[in-house]
Amino acid sequence: MEMLQSWLVVPFTYAFMVRALTVSVLVGIMCPLLGTYVVTRDLGFMSDALAHAVMPGVVAAVLAGLHPLWGSVPMAAAVALLLGWLVRRTGLSADTTIGILFAGLFALGVMVMSMVRHVRINLEDLLLGQVLGVSRMDVAVTALLTVAVAAILYGLHSRLLFVSFDPLGAKVAGLSAERLDYVFLVLLAVVIVTALQAVGIILVVSLLITPAAAALLVARRVEGAMALGAGFGVAAAVVGLYASYHLNVASGPAMALVATAIFAVASAVAAARR
Repeated sequence: MEMLQSWLVVPFTYAFMVRALTVSVLVGIMCPLLGTYVVTRDLGFMSDALAHAVMPGVVAAVLAGLHPLWGSVPMAAAVALLLGWLVRRTGLSADTTIGILFAGLFALGVMVMSMVRHVRINLEDLLLGQVLGVSRMDVAVTALLTVAVAAILYGLHSRLLFVSFDPLGAKVAGLSAERLDYVFLVLLAVVIVTALQAVGIILVVSLLITPAAAALLVARRVEGAMALGAGFGVAAAVVGLYASYHLNVASGPAMALVATAIFAVASAVAAARR
């Protein structure tokens, strides 16, 4: 019993682990809440593309001596709005537009980073996350964004759900589907950028999509799936963080693997019900 207690408590005698746990839990809640809409809209690829497309903004902020969030948040919002505009105005499919921006902007970020010699940027931290290095300011900003995103989703839930499942019906009912889509894309951009510090560019979809998809397999209502998905997200974040400490492995991949394991269990449960 004492050994188990020590195993659970010792990691959080360090201040950096407490900060990492707080940010991980907040991200684990926020991502699946919005991820439920992402899964119902089949926008998983867009989420991955947005995560990669913020690279130029992150690099620009670091070169300017600023926190990466100062570059990635406006960059992500701008890319999200541009995606929505291009899809509506050019006639190209969403996947085609996303693929073009995703590849081009990510390549631009990597190219600029390779050209700059006087500022050292850790590519591995950007790609895989570095939640163990978050500051008190990061914790405060993440908490503020989590509350803001949850409040907006609460206020817009019925309308977002209507547009997600029946866009034509929503338009007939007088809802501005285009405006709601833009709001949704900006929220998606903010959530993705916030999650980058925990799991990085490559693995951000693991917390945004996987817990939400697992919850939708076993829940009977969307609202229940959102709550359950948040629980799955927190579990993936906490267990992954413990695994990263005790096994001395990267925290982002550990969280992603736990989320994948949760999805596997949920899939088995859903299959057993049939």
